[in-house]
Amino acid sequence: MRFIRILFLILCPLLGYYMGSFTWQWAALGFLAALAIVMVEVAIRSISPGSIKIAAKGSSAAVAADMKPDESLASIKILDTSVIIDGRIADVFDTGFLEGTLVIPRFVLRELQRIADSEDALKRNRGRRGLDILNKMQQSKAVKIQIQDVDYPEIKEVDAKLVQMGKAVNGKVITNDFNLNKIAQLQGVKVLNINELSNVLKPVVLPGEEMSVFIVKEGKDPNQGVAYLDDGTMVVVDNGRHHQGKTITVVVTSVLQTPAGRMIFTRMKEGNGGK
Repeated sequence: MRFIRILFLILCPLLGYYMGSFTWQWAALGFLAALAIVMVEVAIRSISPGSIKIAAKGSSAAVAADMKPDESLASIKILDTSVIIDGRIADVFDTGFLEGTLVIPRFVLRELQRIADSEDALKRNRGRRGLDILNKMQQSKAVKIQIQDVDYPEIKEVDAKLVQMGKAVNGKVITNDFNLNKIAQLQGVKVLNINELSNVLKPVVLPGEEMSVFIVKEGKDPNQGVAYLDDGTMVVVDNGRHHQGKTITVVVTSVLQTPAGRMIFTRMKEGNGGK
């Protein structure tokens, strides 16, 4: 190919010299024309066909097309409505523990708007909180947010659409919805559950440890009292029923971890009258 280019650069000036009645100006013009053609040919060959991506707007492939070169598909994280309303995801990204691009499908935004417009005051407040959280995240430099017009008209349920999108882009669905978590895992879609993360980060409590708790109500079983730690963990106190409204010292007997959270079972420390 290099030999052909050199030969082309030699022949074009000679052809110009001959056609221009043997004048050097025509020879120079022929050389410049040949040089321009060679430069265009080199530029075209330098463009790799694999670097050209065509993705229809509104398709799952558009999500991948919008990603920057240094971002892999595995870094795509898709938010569901519940985790946006919850709001803790914004704080998690601000800490830097999670990286990548947050993708919010248009159908999730529509559901959030529908909740914000609800006649029920509680739902309306939750929806508006979700919109406020999104605005906060869009203004944060720690979070990269993309709102995609991806939709699956043949699927009616929002949860099913999220699972389908997770499959299509090989992304991870971020949620705190227990049912969506299970459905996505059954279909091979990776899930990041904020509630599970919260449970993992709670301080470890071992049997035999002592702690001070405030008994707020009676338990289900006879003579049980119930208290709560600052992180919301329920503490069941054996024989603590009659100390309701008091702060007492208890000893941990066992810890029960469930998908819904953690429960700590305790007994009153001997000689503890409460206060």
